[in-house]
Amino acid sequence: MAVFSSQRQAFNRTRQTQLASALAVADTHWTRLRGLLGLHSSDFRNGFGLWIVPCHGVHTLGMGFPIDVLYLDRSMTVIRIETGMKPWRVASVTMQAASVLELPCRITEETGTVVGDRIEITAGPDATGGGLSVLSTGRSQTAGGSRQQ
Repeated sequence: MAVFSSQRQAFNRTRQTQLASALAVADTHWTRLRGLLGLHSSDFRNGFGLWIVPCHGVHTLGMGFPIDVLYLDRSMTVIRIETGMKPWRVASVTMQAASVLELPCRITEETGTVVGDRIEITAGPDATGGGLSVLSTGRSQTAGGSRQQ
């Protein structure tokens, strides 16, 4: 089951709006495959999100509620949006996507998020205690510089 942590957040840098204040990361074969399966809509409410890394496409097979899906390229720019993706659907694959951000239905509209917006994923204080880490696919940046993940 996805573990939502207030230590991880998703922020639309372009619009200066919070997308998710409690973000789970699916970055293993099993967590990417499972995604949001087994959750109810009350478990995935406003403020929650799931970042799937790497990812080129998603499905809502077995889910009981619609979601918004942001496809992000390597620079964390939104390249495609699926709003209100209903249960039991399979989205077409987007090979340019490096990751996908799944959000509760209507968050994309409420925040004004559009294709071309830059998204920032942050994690709590890094292991060295030096501020917030800014995550992207392949790099983690902190106030002290950057390192390969």
